[in-house]
Amino acid sequence: MLHKRIVAKFGTKLLTGGTDKLDLAIISNLVDQVARLHHNRHEILIVTSGAVAAGRNKLNLDKDSKDVPFRQVLSSLGQSQLMYVYEQLFIKYNINIAQALLTRADLINRAGYLNARNTLLSLIEFRVICIVNENDVVATDELEGTSFGDNDNLSAMVATLVNADLLVLLTDIDGLFTSDPHLDKKAKLLSRVDKIDSKIQRLAGGTANKLGTGGMSTKIQAARLATSCGTSVIIANGYKPDNLVKIANGNNIGTLFPAFSEKMESKKRWIISGLASKGKIVIDSGAVLALSNQNKSLLPAGVIGLEGKFQRGDVVDIYDNKGNRIGCGISNYSWKETGIIKGAHSADISAHLGYDYGSEIIHRNNMALV
Repeated sequence: MLHKRIVAKFGTKLLTGGTDKLDLAIISNLVDQVARLHHNRHEILIVTSGAVAAGRNKLNLDKDSKDVPFRQVLSSLGQSQLMYVYEQLFIKYNINIAQALLTRADLINRAGYLNARNTLLSLIEFRVICIVNENDVVATDELEGTSFGDNDNLSAMVATLVNADLLVLLTDIDGLFTSDPHLDKKAKLLSRVDKIDSKIQRLAGGTANKLGTGGMSTKIQAARLATSCGTSVIIANGYKPDNLVKIANGNNIGTLFPAFSEKMESKKRWIISGLASKGKIVIDSGAVLALSNQNKSLLPAGVIGLEGKFQRGDVVDIYDNKGNRIGCGISNYSWKETGIIKGAHSADISAHLGYDYGSEIIHRNNMALV
């Protein structure tokens, strides 16, 4: 079996067919594909959007207010409706489903992260298909379209939680193109992206569509996180029949972002998610080389700048001097202490501080690179 454990993300525009309400024919087709994969012993988790659209339809509203509290009301109304649709469709295949509503706050804490992970893995063991969404009633991030708060990035987080083999982001176009295919007839599909660099990020461009909170740029963010943790990602057209089944069985469809690292242990996947990041450390080119190519720890000599008031034991982002995020790690020193010893030799830490917590700012065992 090429891809055993798969996270499939269904966006609002896909589930509504580009309209202002859920399209039951489209959802039924997606459920049929998931059911077939499930019965063929694949392990499938679904990350779904569509609650706000379902709530809007329930109140017979034509246009969606951009007011966040009102969208939370729509989400609360629509969440039960969305799950009812999934329940009625999956029951035809004798498949049990469960719901998991997550927020960023649930996963920031290491214990919360592990609790969510254990629950999802247990559901997989019991052959229950878990349907995941962000808890919009208490979390405004998704509705405001910021950071973790879109279901593309949520799906990447779920993929890292369960150590998935593949994350499939199903959308309304065939994948990542060299330009916007809606505007440029000469746009070409990129069938494979081995490295997410500034060029790929510029191609993603794009902002959220009027129905959902994500765009191609959030899909690239999701691909960066998932691939760095050992999960391959495919962006593909969810309207085309059997695309999910074909992808699961190894067909070349959409845009593939192959995992560029081996699967990480749970602790490092939590670190690299950036969920708990409290600050930022900027390092010089020599330190980048030592971390990336020589599997070294981060020493104070390589630190040239920092941001944020992080404490000892906090997770911090690691950036190079060109503004590229290269990883995350658990800092042995607070922001004040790091500011004092940055640029110094490790042997001189005690002389600067009067004490030391080791020769490294971040030990290699507590670091994960993207």
